[in-house]
Amino acid sequence: MKYSKSLLVFFLLIYQVQFAQFTDEINSNRPGRSMMAFSVGKSVFQTESGLHYVSENHEKLDYSANGFMAELDLRWGLFFEELELIGEFQYQNDSYTSSFIESNRSSLKKTIFGAKYLIYDPFKNYEEKPNLYSWKANHRFKWRQLIPAISVYAGVNLNFSDNPFNFAPDDVVESKVSPKAMIIAQNHFGSQWVLVTNIAYNKIGSDFASIDYIVTLTRGINSQWSGFIENQGFMGDYYSDGIFRMGAAYLINKDMQVDASIGKNIKNTPSLFSAGLGFSWRFTKNYKEVKMEKDNGSKMDKKMKKKGEKEAKKRKDEFVE
Repeated sequence: MKYSKSLLVFFLLIYQVQFAQFTDEINSNRPGRSMMAFSVGKSVFQTESGLHYVSENHEKLDYSANGFMAELDLRWGLFFEELELIGEFQYQNDSYTSSFIESNRSSLKKTIFGAKYLIYDPFKNYEEKPNLYSWKANHRFKWRQLIPAISVYAGVNLNFSDNPFNFAPDDVVESKVSPKAMIIAQNHFGSQWVLVTNIAYNKIGSDFASIDYIVTLTRGINSQWSGFIENQGFMGDYYSDGIFRMGAAYLINKDMQVDASIGKNIKNTPSLFSAGLGFSWRFTKNYKEVKMEKDNGSKMDKKMKKKGEKEAKKRKDEFVE
């Protein structure tokens, strides 16, 4: 997952007037598989694509498969700064070989349409004034960093073709339509580290229902480079596994990014390996800057403040007299 240095600093420098979720430089979920809590920004359209070599070997069933997988995610900020519509597509084509069968497999492995909404931002309406006399005070650990930004996600899996990649017996048919729900948390530690956690209940109500998680730790190296490590887990009736990934991303310009990553799971039934390259691009021509004024308190707070100011003025006038 790519986070440029500008993005990391953006969430730490909070002013009297806060800006919306749009940032000067592209914020891509790639090359990791987790989803960040913040949206791309209202009226911003973003594509994130990748091409991966994939290898699968199963010791007990004695088969192997090698080929490629193509990914495409479409992200669109719509209606509100906090809202993002998302389309996720994954296509795989490989050569399958076992003791008795040699065949080519190809299918649209994943098709998901969903929406994400930011429900809590710990930096919203929060002002931290820098200490002009102490570098140490400005860079010490702050407990607020432990409070994550929170988003909720709801989507639907679509499957209108036979999927040969689902690790289930042949007599178990995957549902054509199944819901997905997810909670997303995002923490920022200092000016370089970002931790994103996704907890999802996928394919709800189907034979392939599973509870999944992804934890991604990203470090901004400089203004153009970032690196990440990630752990993804699946817990379902037909497939349970853990996958570790690592990689890096490079910012070409404020609207384009390239990335590279590798991944390996922890089991050999089957053993999975992937290595790929990716590209992210965004279209910002329709974006208009949205400013969110700092909350100065409730109506009662304002009323009490105004009353206090009147009483103070009255006492001052009496003193003058």
